[in-house]
Amino acid sequence: MAGNAAVLEDGSLISRLDRKLLKLEQVFALISGLAVFSLMLMAVVSVAGRNTMNAPLPGYVDWIEQAMPLIAFMGIAYVQRDGGHIRMDIVIGALRGRALWLFELISVLLILVLMLALVWGSWSHFSRSFDFAAPLWSRDSSIDIGLPIWPAKLLAPVAFAVLCLRLLLQVWGYGRAMVLGLDTPVAVPLIQDAAEQAAAEAEQLSGHDNDAIGGQG
Repeated sequence: MAGNAAVLEDGSLISRLDRKLLKLEQVFALISGLAVFSLMLMAVVSVAGRNTMNAPLPGYVDWIEQAMPLIAFMGIAYVQRDGGHIRMDIVIGALRGRALWLFELISVLLILVLMLALVWGSWSHFSRSFDFAAPLWSRDSSIDIGLPIWPAKLLAPVAFAVLCLRLLLQVWGYGRAMVLGLDTPVAVPLIQDAAEQAAAEAEQLSGHDNDAIGGQG
């Protein structure tokens, strides 16, 4: 299962790179959220048009197909940074020290190998669709309103490439922790127990309350 994790920061190079990559991941996650919101608005328009004027939104299914990569892929690196993907916390929680970092390192390396293969495969899939000489630079299009499909196909290798950068940072972080015997390495998700999670949430809520008081003042 997915656990609750914290990512520590300091002034080291790996932590600075982590924060820079996080900004890009947050932009991608925001785009993914906006895509979900846009699909919700389109559904309202389509249903309202069908019920009031018997005229649903043209190409509604086509737009859903275009937005699916935004929803499915753009936020995966951001979630990986915080350790939010499915994982076996029961096993990981029983490990400590270098054994834990070794287990995490092997796991991340396996994911990285898979993602590199997916980057290569998804880029090849995009290349077969994109053509500068074709109308709208596309060799294929959606069935209903003829939207070019290559932009949606391009999103997969781009999102996977960002995830690979995140995985490389985590390989560095876990490897560094294993070699140096660190208890709390930076730039990698550290699983929190229930008490630590409650303390973090209380601190976060306290910070919001202070900001609100400061704004009123």
